[in-house]
Amino acid sequence: MQDDPRTLVSTDWLAAHLSDPDLRVLDASLYLPGTDRDARAEYEEAHIPGARFFDIDKVSDSRSELPHMAPPTEKFMSRCRAMGVGDGHQVVVYDGAGLFSAARVWWLFRLMGKPDIAVLDGGFPRWQAEGRPVEDLPPLARDRHMTAQRQAHLVKDVTQVAQAAKLRDWQIVDARSPGRFTGEEPEPRAGLRSGHIPGSTNLHYRQLLNDDGTMKAEAGLRAAFDAAGVDLAKPVITTCGSGVTAAIVNLALARLGHQSNALYDGSWAEWGRFPDLAVATGRPETA
Repeated sequence: MQDDPRTLVSTDWLAAHLSDPDLRVLDASLYLPGTDRDARAEYEEAHIPGARFFDIDKVSDSRSELPHMAPPTEKFMSRCRAMGVGDGHQVVVYDGAGLFSAARVWWLFRLMGKPDIAVLDGGFPRWQAEGRPVEDLPPLARDRHMTAQRQAHLVKDVTQVAQAAKLRDWQIVDARSPGRFTGEEPEPRAGLRSGHIPGSTNLHYRQLLNDDGTMKAEAGLRAAFDAAGVDLAKPVITTCGSGVTAAIVNLALARLGHQSNALYDGSWAEWGRFPDLAVATGRPETA
């Protein structure tokens, strides 16, 4: 894997740069209901030295009923300042699953106009498996000035997605499991219909990862998109259950140099709850 401080870096890269004065490491672990894992407790027990805990649920839009929607720009800036993360910092974000929720924070920083952020490939499991140092003390965070400017082209709302589904001018790529996409598996969140956005394509995020939780190399990523019927020459809107694993698809697209892609922030947590939005079931050919 080729290290890129704006998309993905290896554990070797992070180990070599861990003492850099302008490096900031974030633990952005988030686990789905029912997994019986407490992200904050695990962070307090052990984390990469100097890492701050980035709470995706708290650094979100508290005015929305939907889970962890992107926060207002001012809230993002204030929360980052409190963590000692600001202008001029190179950020590396990881999670405790390998590569799961970290991509969401990578996308969020880019949404706020802060592109100097990379996901740690393989995350905390790989870091630990290699016997690298961990600590259990929170870092001493000093307030750092942060400026942000929202990049509206990187996010789509329900109206824009509905239009894209109708006009087919954007490819809509759903990162959920095949069973949830077809409607054969129930949704983990109560009150949601089963199925997918009409005209969307299914590319389970796990198809972009190796067995050890690292992201596939370029050839493997291209093969995964091709197998899902995604044309990399055309624009893409990503979606999933609540806007978390969709960001893994955006990260993979960035690794391939794909420029015209955005994330549907409300994702199925929004689309699946409103009866006036059409839902398709089965595979795309029969949807």
